[in-house]
Amino acid sequence: MADILAKKFRDKEKIASLVKYIKKISEGKKYTFMHVCGTHEQTIARFNLRAILPSNVKLIAGPGCPVCITPAKDIDTAIKLAEKNKVLTYGDMLRVPGTRDSLFTAKAKGADVGIVYSIKDAKKIAEKTDKNVVFFSPGFETTACTVATEVLKGLPENMFILSSLRLIPPIMELLLGIGDVRFEGYIAPGHVSAVIGYGAYEYIAKAYHMPIVVAGFEPLDILLAVALLIRQIKKGDAKVENEYSRVVTKEGNTKAKRAMEEAFYVASDIWRGIGRVPFSALKLRNEEVDAEKVFKIKIEKSIDIKPNCSCHLVIIGKISPFECKMFAKACTPENPYGACMVSSEGTCYIAYMNYANEK
Repeated sequence: MADILAKKFRDKEKIASLVKYIKKISEGKKYTFMHVCGTHEQTIARFNLRAILPSNVKLIAGPGCPVCITPAKDIDTAIKLAEKNKVLTYGDMLRVPGTRDSLFTAKAKGADVGIVYSIKDAKKIAEKTDKNVVFFSPGFETTACTVATEVLKGLPENMFILSSLRLIPPIMELLLGIGDVRFEGYIAPGHVSAVIGYGAYEYIAKAYHMPIVVAGFEPLDILLAVALLIRQIKKGDAKVENEYSRVVTKEGNTKAKRAMEEAFYVASDIWRGIGRVPFSALKLRNEEVDAEKVFKIKIEKSIDIKPNCSCHLVIIGKISPFECKMFAKACTPENPYGACMVSSEGTCYIAYMNYANEK
């Protein structure tokens, strides 16, 4: 079934026809649209959508990679925890730079750090050891609902959570207040929207007169989202449209949302390269499983962006990776200098892999 859908949404004739339509309706005006999804950026790069769109239509990548926006203070906290406990997290997190070390370099120095694919894997490990186990959890709503479910089910007595979970709508709202980052519409993320529902963006569309289209992850999904955004603008509309109706509903996954509400409360916190974003982080209601509270870890000072690194500008879509002077030189996937080059959802990583394939 997945192969049939992929073929349908990658049909070359349909893509060419839609691009022709976009060129027709966009003629005479420049349009810039931002997406906030690493998977969208993967599709845009893989299928070279920026090149086939008319030159007056621009797609920019926002903070859609959870690994990239995890602040150094959370990495530093995880490293501190790993000195006396077993810290488990996703593979991408190991190479994300903290203030001085990454989890990878800390592991080389003796810290107890391991890789898991999910919180369920972490629970299984915790059940088989007497050592305290901390699951370091970055991610957006799609990850948060899985963590919430397991927390509500109950964790082993020796298992704790270090939450670096973030919410997408608050960052979308904050970006509209950054004066030198200008765009006319949002392509909203499909995975997150499947959880929270497209209704979660309606206040942004209304309050900021910002057109928003929720899109799937195939080339035709994204191109159709572009066409719908242009049509909204030409009509003077600013509403939320759901291109990804085969998966996303207005209400979203009510069971998942209920689990998140029961397991977490919303707080303000830091996003790497952006700063403190109001009401954008999920914190554990049960302090008995909150690693920061239980082990009383406090990081006095952390540094998110290294000298000469432009991740903070890439993350908000102000520049492309190619405009960073370290890109593909001092910063590569084999030796990442900035967080945007670490994850397969990172804007710099995606750009580098596409650049390498073209060479």
